[in-house]
Amino acid sequence: MDKIIKLSRSTVEKYLHCPRCCVLDKKYQIKPPSLPFTLNIAVDNLCKNEFDYYREIQKPHPLFFEHNIDAVPFKHKDFDSWRNNFKGIRYQSVEHGYDFGGAVDDVWQKNNGELIIVDVKATSRNTFDWNETFNKYDYAKAYKRQLEMYQWLFRKNGFKVADQAYLLYFNGKKNEKFFNNQLKFDVHFIKLDCSSSWVEGKVIQTVKLLRSNEFPLPSIKCEYCNYLKNRWKLSKMN
Repeated sequence: MDKIIKLSRSTVEKYLHCPRCCVLDKKYQIKPPSLPFTLNIAVDNLCKNEFDYYREIQKPHPLFFEHNIDAVPFKHKDFDSWRNNFKGIRYQSVEHGYDFGGAVDDVWQKNNGELIIVDVKATSRNTFDWNETFNKYDYAKAYKRQLEMYQWLFRKNGFKVADQAYLLYFNGKKNEKFFNNQLKFDVHFIKLDCSSSWVEGKVIQTVKLLRSNEFPLPSIKCEYCNYLKNRWKLSKMN
């Protein structure tokens, strides 16, 4: 049997966006340039610390009452592993030869036992409108797919999972009169109706591509491929 291919949520997202970049990243370890979002990571950690407090005492976060969320932060022995970027929650398919996983930000549990998958995001805009953002930008649609992939992983691990998921969006206020070494945020609870029915098929397609000798053409919508293509054209002119 072929060797098990280990892949992450971000690998499948790369496949959906640009199969060529997926192959370059996973098979050849050629990754596009990126910047460390240290402020976003700080917001993530502070948010997790706060929810962990209510997880420990098994009480709803005060914001749950404000947004009519009938749940408490989910407490489980494997929770720290699920949030670890090098571990995450995983599912292995012997039939298709893959080990797929992702690190979740948070999980809440409803009174009926269903789990609500949550992801934390941070930004800073003068005004924040999720519907406008979702309709205008591909990255917002990728956020929804991310939640759906996590839902699928939890279902594959035997958990009851609600179709609804949440993006917990922190929008930094940048027009305050005084800074006083404090960055204030508006908090947006974005409820998404999700479907994970597509996930397994795309995971299998990603694995088949990585196992093949195919080297896909650049994607017309990929900014990295277009940058390299235009740079190559320019270099041939000189």
